[in-house]
Amino acid sequence: MIRKKNPNQQYLEEFKMQFGGKLRKDNRWIKKSEMIPWEIIEDEYSKKFSNECGAYALSGRIAFGALFIQSLTGLTDREVVKHISENAYMQYFLGLSEFTDEPLFDASMMTHFRKRFSADFINRINEAMFEPESEKLLDENNPNDKDNNKPDPPSASSNSNIETKTTENKGKLIMDATVAPADIRYPSDISILNESRENLEQMIEELWLRGDRKGHKTDYSRKKARKEYLTIAKQKKPRIAKIRRTIKQQLEYIKKDIDTIGRLMMQAGAETLPEKRIARLMTICEVHRQQYRMSKSKNHSCEDRIVSLRQPHVRPIVRGKAGKPYEFGQKISAAVVEGYTFLDRQSYDNFNESTRLVEITERYKTRYGYYPEAVLADKIYRNRTNLSYCKEHGIRLSGPKLGRPKKNPDKAEKRYMARDNAERNIIEGRFGVVKRRFGFGLIMAYLPETGLTEAAMKVLCMNVMIKIKRDIKIFFNFLKQRFIIVFSAIFVFLLGM
Repeated sequence: MIRKKNPNQQYLEEFKMQFGGKLRKDNRWIKKSEMIPWEIIEDEYSKKFSNECGAYALSGRIAFGALFIQSLTGLTDREVVKHISENAYMQYFLGLSEFTDEPLFDASMMTHFRKRFSADFINRINEAMFEPESEKLLDENNPNDKDNNKPDPPSASSNSNIETKTTENKGKLIMDATVAPADIRYPSDISILNESRENLEQMIEELWLRGDRKGHKTDYSRKKARKEYLTIAKQKKPRIAKIRRTIKQQLEYIKKDIDTIGRLMMQAGAETLPEKRIARLMTICEVHRQQYRMSKSKNHSCEDRIVSLRQPHVRPIVRGKAGKPYEFGQKISAAVVEGYTFLDRQSYDNFNESTRLVEITERYKTRYGYYPEAVLADKIYRNRTNLSYCKEHGIRLSGPKLGRPKKNPDKAEKRYMARDNAERNIIEGRFGVVKRRFGFGLIMAYLPETGLTEAAMKVLCMNVMIKIKRDIKIFFNFLKQRFIIVFSAIFVFLLGM
């Protein structure tokens, strides 16, 4: 049950401090509290609870604000609770009317907050917060496009036969894909099999006390199994034959453990193991099946391969980049419009990002009322389907034409392609900022739904910081223009004298 109240913030003067004093209006948390649509968040959050029964829950502003603070500061769940209880500005950001040094909630509630706010809802909030600026920023960008020093756009015949409609299409859409790595160690077949065997041995220990306690706990020597694993794990470059032999041995041990657990559960009952143990047992059985098939066929790949027992939903994503041929986490397709980043798709399964061009462009049309003038994307997006779609809607798709390159390319077209590549770098910069500054490079939440929520929240925090910097820049530009006008008027007056 939730107690509905006005989510709008009270005045600064009404916030009661413990030792007196007032809050500063130029504080970063005060500015951020004015940007977030708290009413929409409160309405969505209240749908998760009953209006008739149950204990009163915390407000949606506290729940969403706590997640926002964590994504912006990079703190752990426990540290977030401590910082909120020590910082009056954070409490004002969460909608409190007076300062309190008592914790507002337990650190375990952060997991429930992440479950209650889905990634789709956060992405909708992200779009709603930065949509009103589209017309203003597009008008500001138009004079720069009319600069005589810049080359004219390539004609329809010079770039994939696209008939541009500059009178109807406006703006530029930049898109690309990246991976938000999960917090797992780099997997190997032997390490995950050894971890599976150790987990099964712990389950046997729990079930053994509730059975008849006859015979041996395991049908093999645990010390010997551990020693066989360490023999390979401690070698820098073990031979393939030794690796395969060790994998077969570990698979045999796991099969014996699974049979033992089945026998013990028949004696003690299936309810003796908690839900988490049952889920882990099912994951280990699937790991054994995958590894056994790969060992038999001498193959190193299979469908929906499990690389982590704690996060079985994580899949290896083939990237093919220097130093990182594989990444393990959620693959994300994103678009940058007017400097702000919007997530298009989040998935733990690998997908071809070029198939998202049509949907992202149509979403741009729905939001702004017109198609983009140009789509700046990587070469992978330049397939025949996307080129045909862009030609139909008068959109210029950046990049070279399909087929063999020309021997004598047009210089103006070459300069324009170089300019498109330079402008497309903004999305690479956004990926770098959100990964280094906001922790997008290592998602710590290990549940599948909370991991998606954490990634979406970090992108929202980055957009908020970009907007604050942009507002400061606009303010100083305004002062600069006023100063020039006043100075010019004074100069004219002095000349008239």
